[in-house]
Amino acid sequence: MKRILIADKLHPLFREEALKLGYEVDDLPGITREETLSIIDRYSGIAIRTKFRIDEELIRAGQNLRFIARAGAGMDNIDLNAAAAQNIVCINAPEGNRDAVGEHAIGMLLSIMNNLRKADQEVRSGIWDREGNRGIELRDRTVAIIGYGFMGQSFARKLAGFGVQVIAYDKYKTGFSDSFAKEVSMEQIVKQADVLSFHIPLTRETRQMVDDEYLFHFRKPIILLNTARGEIVNTSAVLNAIKSGKIIGAGLDVLEVEKFPNLDELAWFNQLRNNEKVLLSPHVAGWSVESYKRISEVLAEKLRTIR
Repeated sequence: MKRILIADKLHPLFREEALKLGYEVDDLPGITREETLSIIDRYSGIAIRTKFRIDEELIRAGQNLRFIARAGAGMDNIDLNAAAAQNIVCINAPEGNRDAVGEHAIGMLLSIMNNLRKADQEVRSGIWDREGNRGIELRDRTVAIIGYGFMGQSFARKLAGFGVQVIAYDKYKTGFSDSFAKEVSMEQIVKQADVLSFHIPLTRETRQMVDDEYLFHFRKPIILLNTARGEIVNTSAVLNAIKSGKIIGAGLDVLEVEKFPNLDELAWFNQLRNNEKVLLSPHVAGWSVESYKRISEVLAEKLRTIR
């Protein structure tokens, strides 16, 4: 049986390439988890973004599943252990949105350092305050990258022309220094960082990793960027560090809780949106016009390797 359920909105290219490979494809981006659960046993593969979690219950129901295709980088919405127990291959496409993430992180960083959001709002409100919007330059700063996979490497490459020192720490890799970043220890990160950018997956180990104690150890005031997963960072700890001067600016593309109306119910979110030192975006760092197509291209190419 070669039949794929596309259970989320993917670029049409994935369906087209799957058909060429001899798969029957049901493209049902509006399908719910409950509906998927009732029909998943008819399919050898499922493709999804983030609409719902592919958990153990759904995996067990998929008696004929041979693969799960995640249209994106993070695999935290798939129970990988349950999939492995049933010999289900899991593929993703971090190569497809790495450039989008790298560029978004650069954009957030430059906006924070040059007070662009604040300046724009003030000019629109009739305030012409040059001194109050004086920026700081990126040149000669030390940018620290946590996680040197596809996303971290992309960010490092984007920084190449800015005259910065780029250092990187990855708990699960060694010997990865290249012309874009120097591998260092976490001790060196906390001593040297002017900018701290996270590019790590959400796991049991990284969940709530960035808390008050984690931030306490940094020697210099930092700009913090998170384009990875919101639950890596404790938002209250970030707000505390801003209040104490430990963080001088934060760019958050992801949050512990995402989407409305849930966000409106959280006290820390009201503090975030009223803080001019925080720049927010709605989990779109890896979701550019180009990456939407490229992710499907990567997934389709990996689909060719599944037997």
